Amino acid sequence: MSLPPGFLDELRNRVPISSVVGRKVVWDMRKSNQAKGDFWAPCPLHQEKSASFHVDDRKGFYYCFGCHAKGDALRFVQETENIGFMEAVEMLAREAGMTMPARDPRAAEKADHLSELAAVMEAAVRFYRMQLSGGAAHAARDYLTGRGLQGDALERFEIGFAPAARRALWEHLTGAGVAGAKIVEAGLAIAPDDGGQPFDRFRGRIMFPIRDGRGRCIAFGGRAMDPNDRAKYLNSPETPLFDKGRSLYNIGPARGAAGKSGPLIVAEGYMDVIALVMAGFEAAVAPLGTAITEEQLRLIWRLSPEPVIALDGDAAGLRAGTRLMDLALPHLGPEQSLRFCLLPEKMDPDDVLRTGGAGAMRKLIEGALPLVQILWQRETEGQIFDSPERRAALDQRLRAALAKIADPGLRGHYAEDLRSLRAAFFQPKRAAGGKGVWPRRDAPATSLPATRATLLAASGGEDVAERMREEIILAILLTHPGLMPAFLPDLERAEMREPGTEALRLALMNGAQPDALPEPARQEAARLLDLGHVRIAPPVRQADDPDFARACLAEEFAKLFARRGVAQELREAAEDVAHVSDEGLTWRLRQASESRNRAERSRLSDSADLGEDRAALSGALQRLIESEVWVKRKK
Repeated sequence: MSLPPGFLDELRNRVPISSVVGRKVVWDMRKSNQAKGDFWAPCPLHQEKSASFHVDDRKGFYYCFGCHAKGDALRFVQETENIGFMEAVEMLAREAGMTMPARDPRAAEKADHLSELAAVMEAAVRFYRMQLSGGAAHAARDYLTGRGLQGDALERFEIGFAPAARRALWEHLTGAGVAGAKIVEAGLAIAPDDGGQPFDRFRGRIMFPIRDGRGRCIAFGGRAMDPNDRAKYLNSPETPLFDKGRSLYNIGPARGAAGKSGPLIVAEGYMDVIALVMAGFEAAVAPLGTAITEEQLRLIWRLSPEPVIALDGDAAGLRAGTRLMDLALPHLGPEQSLRFCLLPEKMDPDDVLRTGGAGAMRKLIEGALPLVQILWQRETEGQIFDSPERRAALDQRLRAALAKIADPGLRGHYAEDLRSLRAAFFQPKRAAGGKGVWPRRDAPATSLPATRATLLAASGGEDVAERMREEIILAILLTHPGLMPAFLPDLERAEMREPGTEALRLALMNGAQPDALPEPARQEAARLLDLGHVRIAPPVRQADDPDFARACLAEEFAKLFARRGVAQELREAAEDVAHVSDEGLTWRLRQASESRNRAERSRLSDSADLGEDRAALSGALQRLIESEVWVKRKK
């Protein structure tokens, strides 16, 4: 919305910044000079005891010499109330007695209509609250008392009661002059399709007003007192005021408390939020009867960059958590994530608080798990990975989840954490065959003398060709950093042989730019780019040709993975040499040779050749086959 010229200046002139800030601080009168509009106080934006927060009424600005926060009255309202700019303008305009300019005639008409509906909702709030003290609400009061809700809690959350009578609210509102059409449009009554008399939507229920961020009552949630009622909880329908998928219970108070009284907690229902707030966890919200929507998730992130999702400790709660995780993955960022508080089985926050108190709940919140651990838990819990196929399926699911993360740097960190979790999960344990463990075939500690005498067993030294290829891959990425997003999945697979190159790979994978690498990756990059075979490589020399570099990089990754696949086959064959001497082994080695030949056929022109003698590599393997390395040598 565009504001007319001079509107903000007039607003700032009418509302001195000292009066706005004064609601949040206690001025240090020894340091302040009211006559000159010069005020000092401890900063309300960070925890401190000294008066380092300065307000200058004449200039209309504040500045903190401790945390360096600065701005005008509007900025201060945004910071302390956790609201947007236009909401801050509206708040100060109401205080100054200024009318917000209408966008256009239709917008003004719509705003007036919504205000009329909101007034009907407020009348309903008063009616329901009055009914809670009546004789018909005796069971409701007993229920609330049993849940620990009385006095301050009833007042703070404006809890009421809808009588079981069919038209109690309707008759009250129409008797006060409210048009019946507005009662129906506000979702408070239902008009039958057959033209019969409208009747109350909420009957025989404890009523919870639902307010928006501006404090308007936009809907109700009703908890049935009759255990045979078809719906235990019933929310208002969609109305011009209420969009269930874009609203949160307790959003207004939670917005002001977020970051001040602990992390923002997202619970499942009204009772959980009320219990949390009354126990001191004031930054608590809940969706309204459905799974969290994308719009609600964005709204939650506006309140807090890393909210804690408090899941009920049952199967339904865990399913809700994993659905939310899948919803969040594409939108995660370095400063936008989720943590998950896993509650004891069959318990919700209200149960925890009633049995263990605030201390028990605080301990659970402090132990909330990052999203990556919930992802790993979902993909592995209760499963057995005793076959290559099952382990490959796990890897496939994890790769699919990683692919949803848009931010490349964050995706790299997730991949690193998942690799660590996977390594710990599949490491050998006391007994093979358990969950997440499979028998491993390790190389024998000793081998027969005849086996050690073979050329194949004696060729276990450093593979120079593979090391050079790794160096070429990293050099191309250093020279052409724009290729990183496209080749990140390949780089994640390409673990390096040497500590230095591996450190450089991890730094690049985690989003570090070539000109801002951490130590020791920076030193490794300098060493690598100074190598002779790297300096003469065409894709490194031709730094202005990214398309050529892309083709070379794809080729080098393909060769690296093909070579490693062949090497694994040869290692397994070598383990069998001491025990097997048949045509099957011959066939395996010949297949490996042909695979090597296929991998070494370059798709690039001669100008893209990186200097490797492919014929020599293929010939060496062929000579091993023809020499029948598995035949024992005669002494």
